[in-house]
Amino acid sequence: MEFVHKPIMLNECLDGLNIKKTGIYFDGTLGGAGHSSEILKRLSSSGLLVATDKDSDAIKVSTERLSKISSNFKIVKSDFKDYKKVLEQLKIKNVDGILLDLGVSSYQLDEPERGFSYRYDSKLDMRMDRDSALTAEYIVNNYSEKDLLRVLYDYGEEPFSKSIVKKILEVRNTKRIETTGELVEIIKQCVPKKVQITKGHPAKRVFQALRIEVNKELTNLEDAIYDMVESLNVGGRIAIITFHSLEDRIVKNAFRLLCTDCICDKNLPFCICHHKATGKLITKKPIEPSEQELIENPRSASSKLRILERI
Repeated sequence: MEFVHKPIMLNECLDGLNIKKTGIYFDGTLGGAGHSSEILKRLSSSGLLVATDKDSDAIKVSTERLSKISSNFKIVKSDFKDYKKVLEQLKIKNVDGILLDLGVSSYQLDEPERGFSYRYDSKLDMRMDRDSALTAEYIVNNYSEKDLLRVLYDYGEEPFSKSIVKKILEVRNTKRIETTGELVEIIKQCVPKKVQITKGHPAKRVFQALRIEVNKELTNLEDAIYDMVESLNVGGRIAIITFHSLEDRIVKNAFRLLCTDCICDKNLPFCICHHKATGKLITKKPIEPSEQELIENPRSASSKLRILERI
């Protein structure tokens, strides 16, 4: 199928980045190049777009799309959390803007064989990087009870984690759980009918949790934000779109720390940390999709955009 990913809050991101024609911009979540295409259009021949993605399908399609706009871009197959290594590899010291869209792409959700969606019966996969070893199928069949509970509690905030894990252990004692359909049926048996009717699809939280674990989406996210802000030129901006409270909490807290001078215990009579703010918030509160965007792209519903400027 065609690699389609409608960019979330596109105009808000472009305005927030305050793009300079001659600047260097980094898109750490390239996807279908929705955001990157519009950034590249705004750069002159002396500007540069650097982009990373873990998905080979995304890189192939986006390379073709960006090539039709300009040649002023470089794409690296990498996790954005390896940002510093990517810049070192390209011999780039500082950038003028950074964009992270932390959501899974529509293509990945809508391609049944990728195993991201509970709407299709397919192999339990969920890898953004198909070269990586860890799959959702491995987690479901090989993780201990303790680790399964950790994943569902921490990454899915699933209230019925205990009963779901208990059922998973029971089923996998007789056969491997290999497909999304099999896992959905297990979950449905553990979530009360009333909840299934009123709270949306019962597998939503479990699938989110597994996807985050498979792709290590939250691991080192905070450190990556600090690395990125450190590399921004003064006046440069970082814009981050999140899709659930776990991501947003990390971004919110990191931005708050970066915009704060003293971080000492308030009971101390004077500052001993010598911490200095390196950023200022452009968004006091996160930007959310407009009513029109929610109508045109329902998948944007949970998204939040936060923007910080380097000082």
